[in-house]
Amino acid sequence: DKLLGSMMRRAENRTKDKAIGTIRSLQAQLRLLTGSCRTLLDARARGVDSLAAISSIDWERLGTAVVDAELLIAPETIDRTAELIERQRSLRSVIGPFLNAFQFRGAGAVQGLLDAVRLVADIYRTGRRRLPDKPPLRFVPPSWRPFVLRNGVVVRAAYELCVLTQLRDRLRAGDIWVAESRQYRAFDSYLLPSATFDAMRARGPLPLAIDTDFENFIAGRRASLDTAIERVTILARQGELPQVRLDGNGLVISPLKAITPSDAADMRRVAYDRLPRVKITDLLLEVDSWTGFSECFTHRRSCRVADDRNALLTVILADGINLGLTRMAETCQGATLRQLAHLHDWHISEAAYGEALGRLIDVHRTVPLSALWGDGTTSSSDGQLFHAGGRGAAIGDINARNGNEPGVSFYTHVSDQYDPFASRVIAATAGEAPYVLDGLLYHATGLSIEEHYTDTGGASDHVFGLMPFFGYRFAPRLRDLKDRRLHLLPGQEAGPLLAGMTGDPVAIGHVAAHWDELLRLTTSVRSGTTTASAMLRRLSAYPRQNGLALALREVGRIERSIFMLDWLRDLDLRRRTQAGLNKGEARNALARALFFNQLGELRDRRFENQTYRASGLNLLVAAIILWNTRYLEQAVGALSIPEDVARHIAPLGWEHISLTGDYRWNVESRPDPGQLRPLRTPSSLLAA
Repeated sequence: DKLLGSMMRRAENRTKDKAIGTIRSLQAQLRLLTGSCRTLLDARARGVDSLAAISSIDWERLGTAVVDAELLIAPETIDRTAELIERQRSLRSVIGPFLNAFQFRGAGAVQGLLDAVRLVADIYRTGRRRLPDKPPLRFVPPSWRPFVLRNGVVVRAAYELCVLTQLRDRLRAGDIWVAESRQYRAFDSYLLPSATFDAMRARGPLPLAIDTDFENFIAGRRASLDTAIERVTILARQGELPQVRLDGNGLVISPLKAITPSDAADMRRVAYDRLPRVKITDLLLEVDSWTGFSECFTHRRSCRVADDRNALLTVILADGINLGLTRMAETCQGATLRQLAHLHDWHISEAAYGEALGRLIDVHRTVPLSALWGDGTTSSSDGQLFHAGGRGAAIGDINARNGNEPGVSFYTHVSDQYDPFASRVIAATAGEAPYVLDGLLYHATGLSIEEHYTDTGGASDHVFGLMPFFGYRFAPRLRDLKDRRLHLLPGQEAGPLLAGMTGDPVAIGHVAAHWDELLRLTTSVRSGTTTASAMLRRLSAYPRQNGLALALREVGRIERSIFMLDWLRDLDLRRRTQAGLNKGEARNALARALFFNQLGELRDRRFENQTYRASGLNLLVAAIILWNTRYLEQAVGALSIPEDVARHIAPLGWEHISLTGDYRWNVESRPDPGQLRPLRTPSSLLAA
């Protein structure tokens, strides 16, 4: 996958360079051609009939220019596929070993491709140089046929590369799977067995948040659509859609106006000035005394807590600030590399990080100040790119959206109380939408999320379709909302004002035909048989109209249409979405400040270690948020800051925290149980 992706990027860049060179060369040829044609036109206008009389034309140069122009305009000279085929020779050393190492399986629809895979594998295994006269060709897409077939002859380089690209796409989608593989399994094997699902349904009810009867479900969505259309139409006619204009000229949504109190920034600065100055090590010790989160990192075999609590916190800190164990052992007195490595191997795990994070968040939710920021029922999620530098650069995927440097993304869910309750590492090239539900479904905290926000990158019709099955309201900030279509149920009318926004009706018959499959899919996700991201990645990878993927898309179109109408009439929904996303972006700024070692780059080759870095960083962020919240509560009370201003003071500041230097664990300086450090007084601020 990465090898083909890298080749395609290089071919794309080479094609762009060739296109620029072609344009420059064509300009030179066109100047000669247009000059010659102008001479011919002038001669005809003067009545000169004989070409021999036109002595100013250099016929030799003209003939050369025509030949050069014909070569330049040939499609193969500036086509990415042609450029890709030219690079096929660099794959010859790996094609044979790769195809012969695995047993590829698939359903009937991909048998032609599987036959081609076996044919190419056999050619490399036996050392033959030519393809048979009639190789399998039904799998070749139309865009590849002009390159694979030249004058009725199959071109081997193009054929092999077409096989590899199609195999990659089918592996992604799940049409083709690999025998004995856990990641590339058959799509059906991810779901609950049919017999188990039927038994669960008969015993009832299914663990889903919707009415599982199809007719009742559709009747409810029809009623919601009718109500939303009626409300938007009435408000639009009265000109009362909040900050929205909807008329015959189209849809215009005005930007949100800030409602932050004018003195919030000043109060934030004053409140943070009162917070004690603290080292990151002292902060972790204090938070650990409140929560006991270090007890979650038990020995993998004996389940005992670590004997040296300070050394364990050193390992966690090394992950969180991206320093690594080797440099941490050099920086932290009293800890050897061997000791830190032993603790990391036997006490650090993803499950332990999740449990420790849950402890921090559950304690944070009990602090009265956190209730000013939200009630813990809404959340947002966003990805944060970290470049892959040094020796680890080769493992990173290229992200066209974030630039040409390789890297990975930490995808994090943040509650309305600023708690980062879930985080995972995803490829930089991966779409964010498949991972939105994972954080909501699989976190180890007491949060009960009801409404979730993302930006455009986290939204897709498939995500819209799955959300109601689990009881979540999905409210993304869609960049191109006015260009998206409303999809109504058959027989519904949008009215003249909304007619221009209406697209194709929902294929309700198709949804009905695949309703049982949708219930089996969502029940499998809810019961933990598979993950939402695994299913969404495979469903979104189908290039054809796969039945289940299409049915889920149609359900998503219904939900998105209801959401779009609610977005137009509900100003508070827009404000909540914007506020939620702002909290996630502010959390990312703190994470970037903490993850400062190694130039903020990931230099680890192993995905497991990258995951530990992401989890350690998230745990560190949660610890700082909890510490800040407790002390901000004291500062807000001491300064008598009103609640309507205090809710705009986020617990994400780090100016008062020393993040660098020698990492010493001064247990003696930790406050007594039940006590906090004294706030800084105005006199001490003046002296400082």
